Amino acid sequence: MLNNKKKDMTPFDMNKKPVKQYPFLLPLIWGGAWLMTRSLGLTVEKAGMEKMKPPYLVLSTHQGFSDYYIAPLALFPHRANYVSDMEGFAAFGEWLYRGIGCIGKRRYVSDIAVVKNIYTALHKNRQIVAVFPESRHSNAGTTAYIPQNMGKLAKLMKVPVVMLSVHGSYLAGPFWDEAHTRKVPLRAKLECIYTKEELAQAQEDDVQQKIEEHLRYDEYKWQWEEKIAITYPRRAEGLHMALYQCRSCGEAFYMKSKGSSLFCEACGSGWEMDEYGRLVGEKKKITAIPDWYEWQRGEVEKEIRNGTYRCEFAVRVEALPNAKGFIPMGEGRLVQEESGFTLSVQNRELFFDHRSRESVQTEYNYRDRGPCIVLSDKDCCYYIYSDDPEFCPTKIQFAGEYYYRMRKQG
Repeated sequence: MLNNKKKDMTPFDMNKKPVKQYPFLLPLIWGGAWLMTRSLGLTVEKAGMEKMKPPYLVLSTHQGFSDYYIAPLALFPHRANYVSDMEGFAAFGEWLYRGIGCIGKRRYVSDIAVVKNIYTALHKNRQIVAVFPESRHSNAGTTAYIPQNMGKLAKLMKVPVVMLSVHGSYLAGPFWDEAHTRKVPLRAKLECIYTKEELAQAQEDDVQQKIEEHLRYDEYKWQWEEKIAITYPRRAEGLHMALYQCRSCGEAFYMKSKGSSLFCEACGSGWEMDEYGRLVGEKKKITAIPDWYEWQRGEVEKEIRNGTYRCEFAVRVEALPNAKGFIPMGEGRLVQEESGFTLSVQNRELFFDHRSRESVQTEYNYRDRGPCIVLSDKDCCYYIYSDDPEFCPTKIQFAGEYYYRMRKQG
């Protein structure tokens, strides 16, 4: 993990203008992407792209880590800029990350500087700009929350809108076990959904709806329909981090996984994850992973409505203010309520309003340091860990998304 040795808390300069990908890095970008996807047999279908030339806006699904390699190959031979989280700048260094075309952003933080940089890259630099609206890897193989301002962003940019839809990225490296790659074919489709002229005539709400339709996916449904068998013997290991509550007894935080098995230590119930991603329980009853995941969301919302939801933990905190790395902040306390998160650390109280963040960044084992959530403001990202067995990023995320909807609706 990169450490900010001088503990420099100077915020990252979001106003710094984006640059075109450095030409001498292009062979490394394309060659590296090809090598990383070679064994998975990536194929790219293009629709309505025959006469398409930069600049244009690309909106992409964001299932998993492979997306970072798929996008450059799908857009080849053109260069592009990519809106990226601050973590990448710390991992690779600011010079290199800017050089491969990245535009810095903090997740779930509205920042007009990012919008201006996208506009500059499109209109001044005449580049393609790729945005991942979900802002996260998929927890359970389905689409995460799509910000409701994507139609507005597209209209504001006044360039063609192109969708990059990917299948296989999540299945090849599910978020709960990205350390082990499954051999799954990667399928990508690059499709122009609005020319510049069509976009000018379209209503913002219609643009938003069309974008959401093209970003919608269910990887387990696709796996079953395509009959893609995943024979990796440890294919279920880590799944308990996404499916933390037992469907049989309802107890939370007692789920475990090993090999191809998911089981509850409270009641003893167990499920086998078959080669097609289905959970097979007692009497051969089949449960879809996305259905289980959404059932948990409903349970969290019930807790909130009846007043039993609790989120208060002793935590340890690391700050990421810039590209120089992480700064340990020591022990603190995290409380989540209807109004937002309160993080108490270093004799300060930081408040993160649910009204201004549509979701919560979750990590299941961030750089082998354990589960964490990330809360950000315009100046810093705070990586928050806890050793409490009930500290569950997925559950906290569900609550955050529900509180966001409640606050927006008044």
